Amino acid sequence: MTTLKPLLARNRSWALQKCQHDPDYFGKWVDGQRPHSLWIGCSDSRVPAEVLTGSQPGELFVHRNIANMLDPADDNVMSVLQYALHYLEVERVVLCGHYGCGGVQAALSLPTLPLAHESSALARRIGQLRHTLHYEIAQIADGCGVAASPGASARASTDAERSRHALDALVEANVRAQFARLLESEPVQTVLASGRPLSLHGCVYDLASGHLTTLVEHLSPQEHAP
Repeated sequence: MTTLKPLLARNRSWALQKCQHDPDYFGKWVDGQRPHSLWIGCSDSRVPAEVLTGSQPGELFVHRNIANMLDPADDNVMSVLQYALHYLEVERVVLCGHYGCGGVQAALSLPTLPLAHESSALARRIGQLRHTLHYEIAQIADGCGVAASPGASARASTDAERSRHALDALVEANVRAQFARLLESEPVQTVLASGRPLSLHGCVYDLASGHLTTLVEHLSPQEHAP
């Protein structure tokens, strides 16, 4: 039977190592947090924000959901965005997707999946994502495809490679679509109108290399200055 004991043991080992290296490691986080960035990413277990950015506790304020979606009607993600911008006053927002995203794959394949016949929260979520990407999905269905960035899949020569290339391109299209919603959102527009420095970054994570790549960004005037 699976228990929590292995995770608890690893937690104690991690805490001990941190205290041995810095006796005040945990004490400095007790009185509050001052993260520099909000990270909006995918729930995929292979894409942990703090690990892949080498961040420490207190550096990132994190929200993760299936396919890193930014839905203005979703109180969960919007409340996180509002809190991060208006109360924590983070300096940047990173919206990050990843190649091989199961949510994007499900949106692409939805008509052939049992999920298409459900009325579940997951089915609604994937259906919404498919609607967001309907133009790009139609291109793929027509055999035109959408172009992925040079850092995505290499030139496709087999059916498997072509499928992977199409999914990579769809992942990037999703990052751009969700980034556009982020930029247009009320909390972001309020901060930008105030003149407070805020940069937005739409990134994609490559599972095969461990590298993050920026696809689109909106920089504050201060960052544009020489």
